[in-house]
Amino acid sequence: MKNSIYFDKMKLSNKVLLQLYKSMLLPRFIEEKMLVLLRQGKISKWFSGIGQEAIAVGVTSALEDDEYILPMHRNLGVFTTRNIPLHRLFSQWQGKLNGFTKGRDRSFHFGSQEHHIIGMISHLGPQLGIADGIALANLLKSNNKTCAVFSGEGGTSEGDFHEALNVASVWNLPVLFCVENNGYGLSTPTSEQYNCQHIADKGIGYGIESYSIDGNNIIEVYTKIDELAKSIRKKPRPILLEFKTFRIRGHEEASGTKYVPEEQLEYWAAKDPIENFKTYLLQEGILSETIDKDLKEKITQTINHELQIAFDEENITPNLDVELKDVYKVYDFIESKPSDKKKKIRFVDAISEGLYQSMQQYKNLVIMGQDIAEYGGVFKITEDFVNKFAKERVRNTPICESAIVSAAYGLSLQGIKAIVEMQFADFVSSGFNPIVNLLAKSHYRWGQNADVVIRMPCGAGVGAGPFHSQTNEAWFTKTPGLKVVYPAFPQDAKGLLIAAINDPNPVLFFEHKALYRSIYQDVSENYFTTEIGKASLLKEGNQITIISYGAAIHWVLEELNAHSFKVDVIDLRTLQPLDTETVYASVQKTGKVLIVHEDSMFGGISSDISALITENCFEYLDAPIKRVASLETPIPFDKNLENQYLGKNRLAKALIDLINY
Repeated sequence: MKNSIYFDKMKLSNKVLLQLYKSMLLPRFIEEKMLVLLRQGKISKWFSGIGQEAIAVGVTSALEDDEYILPMHRNLGVFTTRNIPLHRLFSQWQGKLNGFTKGRDRSFHFGSQEHHIIGMISHLGPQLGIADGIALANLLKSNNKTCAVFSGEGGTSEGDFHEALNVASVWNLPVLFCVENNGYGLSTPTSEQYNCQHIADKGIGYGIESYSIDGNNIIEVYTKIDELAKSIRKKPRPILLEFKTFRIRGHEEASGTKYVPEEQLEYWAAKDPIENFKTYLLQEGILSETIDKDLKEKITQTINHELQIAFDEENITPNLDVELKDVYKVYDFIESKPSDKKKKIRFVDAISEGLYQSMQQYKNLVIMGQDIAEYGGVFKITEDFVNKFAKERVRNTPICESAIVSAAYGLSLQGIKAIVEMQFADFVSSGFNPIVNLLAKSHYRWGQNADVVIRMPCGAGVGAGPFHSQTNEAWFTKTPGLKVVYPAFPQDAKGLLIAAINDPNPVLFFEHKALYRSIYQDVSENYFTTEIGKASLLKEGNQITIISYGAAIHWVLEELNAHSFKVDVIDLRTLQPLDTETVYASVQKTGKVLIVHEDSMFGGISSDISALITENCFEYLDAPIKRVASLETPIPFDKNLENQYLGKNRLAKALIDLINY
């Protein structure tokens, strides 16, 4: 056979060349077996990487075993080259308990800290930002490590690609961005994905090195990655790599390849990375037909043996307690009691103090956000932090919420706590995907917690209009895996923020902007914690229960000053998890319930609280549950319109009507 690929042995030993060949054969043989099992209905789906083995194997072989790799669903060679037990991979693909996700996710949607592999989610793009966080952790640890993250050419069309490369360039992060350009994003050809000749050309715009590599030439892949990885370890920086290749089979098996011209299939079939390399090794006398046959027989035997282990494993028996408990990492709250020594400070000062003392407490805590360093943030909460903790830990970010949330997850993977400040809670929509699909689902999916706090300056009452005034907690209270905290008073704000940072799970921490400089309280000066998930009973009475949180709790207290009603006032403080015990106990005592929140009515958390009370306390109710919330419109800018929008001006009537019911 004549080679369609030119191989240059360089200075590689015969042992290394044979190992590269073996490492490509294993994923190829596994894939061929999986295609048989797919037709037999023994696995549900398969994304084939046949024809692309040289990239995954070459990159993985060139990196050190403790350097992170973030593969996609066509990179089986990463997992096999890192020697993940095959029976566990087979269990994963069959949805067995011995897989990596306990049957909760499929194919390559998992990671393994033991093997320094972090798997993908279907949204593709966040993977690139995670690599930024891992690389940032490597810099902070000064460990002279790099990492590699994979994407397809289709993934380069996502905004996350731009954000991740831009952040890596600005921060000079040691990341190898590996783009497998196989010609098609499902059926969409590259001519409809981008309008430059080479993906590698995009590196110019980010000011980073880039290279275009023959992704079917295992020697070229291995030697180039080995060279660049050694260089990056000494001189940290990002590099964009485009691997020219082709996938012989469809995007996944059901899609087929009818959209590919026959001559293109024939051209790339002739450039098969394994067959060409085998021919080269035979021609050079490095491999013999006998050795090759023996090698393939052993691989087949190994696959069949490991597959049988997975087949023999029992199917998963659902366990409700296990499912619910695995949503969050188990965390035993450790109380640090507040000191009696207090000082009267504003809400904004309490937040700042909680952050500052947490930065002192945790040397591995990093804060990231727009303008938070020298400028101190738009609300001056981190003012002077950079002088105390340096820019390594108080990091200004480009305007790229998605990449920064993903990077925070990457930091967490390396044992570094991360806080992300959304300049305004409204802007979280630009980082919504990694919060609800990455952070929230990580522990449930494969047991990896996300030690991340997202700070959310929110709320109306300051005339900031539709894009700087939302209180959007309901976007997240319905997402399992997230904790949502929303304090109303300075003492609670400080204690809950410290507790949120201590908690190894992802926490959305809402801070109402209108409270920042209007609410004062005597706040304990020490480092203390307030337990997440516990409501506060602010007033006690037997006529009615009022449930609220955030700025709306102050509407309630202000209104009650004008009456002599005997009222239980519950400040929820935490919305997820919700303190239903305190709520139910109060409702059973008073028999009447008014729920007040600032967000618009429909779909707000008051709807769920109302439903919970109806389902669990119906026989105690003496009146219909009433809710007070804001209008079903975006938040207007004009002060008169904003006042009309807010539910505050409808509170008095609702309260009196319920008392008199």
